[in-house]
Parts: sequence; structure tokens; C-alpha cells
Amino acid sequence: MTAIESLYREIFADRTIAPEESSSLLSHFQSLQQISDNSTTPPITPDQIVWLRASAFRIACEYLQEEREENVNLLKAVNAVVHCLETSCLLPNLEEGGGDEFSKERAEELLCSLYETQGGQDDDDEEEEIPGVSKAEAAALTEFLMNESTRPPLDCLVWLRSAAFRLGSQYLDEEGDRGKNVALFRSVNVVVHIIENACMKIKPLNLELPTSHTPTLDTDFSTAVQTLWYLDSNRLQPNVDYSIDVQRSKHPCDKDDAAHDPLFTHLNPQVFSTRPTFKAFRALLDNYSACTGEEEELSEQELLENKVFLDAVMETAVMKYCHQYCLVKNATYNGSPLPESKSGFKHVLNSIWFELYSRSGGGRRSKMDSSGFEHVFVGEVKNGQISGFHNWIQFYLEEKAGNVDYRGYIKPRSRESTAETNDDDPVLTLQFSWNGVEKFVGTSFIGVSPEFELALYTMAFLAGEDDNAVTLDTGGESFDLNVKCHKYDGGSKVGSCYVEALSHYD
Repeated sequence: MTAIESLYREIFADRTIAPEESSSLLSHFQSLQQISDNSTTPPITPDQIVWLRASAFRIACEYLQEEREENVNLLKAVNAVVHCLETSCLLPNLEEGGGDEFSKERAEELLCSLYETQGGQDDDDEEEEIPGVSKAEAAALTEFLMNESTRPPLDCLVWLRSAAFRLGSQYLDEEGDRGKNVALFRSVNVVVHIIENACMKIKPLNLELPTSHTPTLDTDFSTAVQTLWYLDSNRLQPNVDYSIDVQRSKHPCDKDDAAHDPLFTHLNPQVFSTRPTFKAFRALLDNYSACTGEEEELSEQELLENKVFLDAVMETAVMKYCHQYCLVKNATYNGSPLPESKSGFKHVLNSIWFELYSRSGGGRRSKMDSSGFEHVFVGEVKNGQISGFHNWIQFYLEEKAGNVDYRGYIKPRSRESTAETNDDDPVLTLQFSWNGVEKFVGTSFIGVSPEFELALYTMAFLAGEDDNAVTLDTGGESFDLNVKCHKYDGGSKVGSCYVEALSHYD
């Protein structure tokens, strides 16, 4: 996002937005809504739209002046930036008529009450849950905008946002007190956030794959995985969305604990509410018993959760690519060509990942105690050892619950590895215990979306081999990986899929 931050600074340096700057902004925001040819940057997510707006206010604060008129012009420039952002990335979510009791006068009263009660804050003061705004008054504005009787009409939407800035400018400090003006800018940002949440909705992304991201018969598996990486818009940013502390390395046979602290030190909890695939994935993790040999019984609610997850992931670019890749490779399932329809492909995904089978054996008395999803993403315990458990989200949640004890990381075994393992690596080989049971070696992606791993392992299952060599460029560093795939139940189900980290270099 450094490009947009630089553009913001160019705009705010003279506190005006020139026509060419407005055009550049619109082009940049629109490019974030689609997959550009040869792009290595995925489309944005809803929470990144919030970041784009908040960053405009944050960077504008760098250019606050002592003269009040200069700060009024600066706030006008922010308004113009927000207008470009909303035009590009959001859609109105209002009816033509609006509520019978809506009035501009009442809307202005609520806006002014918010600005009148906000207090000065230092730049580093982040203790307020809603910076500079009373929770009660924020709730009152939300209620006014959402209530059927007072909801604004469609033709008042632009006026409403402009009023937020216009009225906010009246509360700029006459003496140019920086602390007070920073607090005001934060308050205006909160007000605009409330308006957008209540009156607008996210514009659907254009996930049509350009030529550079369209698989062909000649596309090899490694190239396909690299494209998945480029398309993974829901991948979290290290040291922004989450933080880890890898601590010390160890040998797989070393029984000493090389990590006295947890692996994860922070994860933004909003990812489980603002990102549909994360939310749907999390709902699946408590649907299984870890012990093989115990019959799995899925309720109607749990079956519905499977469907919700598959519906969510199939709306992402990575799963669209996965489907196209498997089709162009003439993949088959149970002897039949792979369905071209989305609904048909979801049926195949449900079969290979969620249909139950017996992992513990037992002949006619065998119990349906496992599935591909449970093994790979949730983890199982068989014969006193952890089996599967290759997903970082499950690791984070179980570590947070006190069920996982991180023991340290294991360096890639290749002598060609030149890069140091650090806290922003997206691939780690770990040693840990889960409810007292050991996992001596387990490699996981860190920070990737649920759909990325589902797409990767589905491609390996339907169109790959038992061993699939991949070189993955994660931006500044590269990893040589082996994507392992074991089939089960006559080749109709995922037995296990995971990655092995062979080497890591700059």
C-alpha cells in the first residue's frame, strides 16, 4: 500500500487535489477492485477499504498547520479523497425515498453533537475504543441512519458525507492546537465510517482472470501455486494483521523446549468477522473429535456449516483459479470428467474433503471417524501421536486456548538454505504438543487464507502427483516446497495433504 500512501502525501502537501491527482486516485482504487494482467498483488478486501480511508486521515494529520484556513483546506482534500474511494469501491445501500421522519436538520444536530464532545488526544493515544467520539453518540447516529423511519434517502448520501466534513471543519481549533485537530480528524473518520457502514456496501470485486492468470494445459504445478499466491487477497500481513515470535530453532529429535513463549503474539480478531472465508472456516473447527476410532456424527447445523464454507471459498479468485486449473488439466473424479459448473465442483469438493471415512480400520465394525478436512485442517490423534494438523488458524486458536505448546522451529534440511527464519516467514516447520500429545515435525503456511490451502491441496489431489515440487516466491524470499498428497478410500478422498519446506533463500 506504499504507492497509495505516497499519492496521499502528494495531495496533502499542498492541501488541494488537482484533477490529475483525482484521476490517479480513481485509477488506483479501481485497479484494486480487479485482477490486473501480470499483477502480483491480489484484489483488496473490505477491511483494506477501511484502511485506505483511515490512512488518508492519518497521513493528512502529518500536514496540519497553525493557520485554521489551511487545515480547513486540508480537510476538504481528505473529503475529495474519500469521495474517490467511495465512488470506486462502494455502492449506495439506500432506498430512493428514505424514512418519513428523516431530516437534514436532525442529521446535522447528531453530527455536531459528536464533534462537540470529542476531546483532544495525543497521536499515540489509542486507548479509546472509538477515538475522540462518545460511544453513546456514535450509537445514536448509527440508530438514526439505520432506523426505517429516519433512514436517509438515496439522493442525500453525498450530502451526508459532505456534511460530516463541512460541520467537522467548524470545530478545528482556532489556535492550531495539533492535539485537538488530530482528535477532530479522527472523529471525522469515525463519523464517515459510521455513514459508510450504515448507508453503503462493498462493490463486488471483478474476479475475472486475465490472460496472465489463466491456466493452460502447459501451466505446471509450481506456476499454478505461484499464481494462487498472487490471487490470495485474504492473506494476512505479518506484523500488521498478526505477529509471531519464532524464538529458537531445534532438531526434530531434540526433546528440549526451544520456545518458552507462544508462537502467536497477536492476531487481529476482526478477520473472523470481516472476512467471510475466515468466519466460515472457524465455524468448522469444533465439529470433530480428535481421537480416531470415535465415530463422527455431523448434525444438520454442521452440514450447513460445510456448505456455507464451500459457498464462501468458491466466491474467491483462488478457488476460481483452482477450478479452471483442474479443468484445463482434464482432471477426473471417480472416473468422470470434472464438472464445469460451480455447483458441480462444490459437490466434488464436499466429497473429497468432508465425506466421512474410517481411518482407524476395524473391518465391518469400522467407524466413520475421519475426513480429509478434519485430518489436514483440524488434526487427529492416532496411536498416541498427532496426525495431520497442518493449519495455522487451528494452531493459533488452540494455542490461545492453552491446548498447544509451541516448542520451536526446525530449519529446512537443505544446505542450500541461506535465509534466516524470522517473524514474517509465511512457511514454518514447527514442533509442538497438542493436549499433551507430540508433533515432532509439522510444516504450515502462516497467514494464508483458508481458500489458499484448500485450493492448493485440491489441485494436488485432482491434478497433481503424490509429490509436487514448488518454488514459491513470497516477495523478497523464496521457498522450495514439496506438496505431499495422499489419497484414501480408493482415491476418492483426501487422506492427507501438506507441504514440506526443503529450502529457504533470499
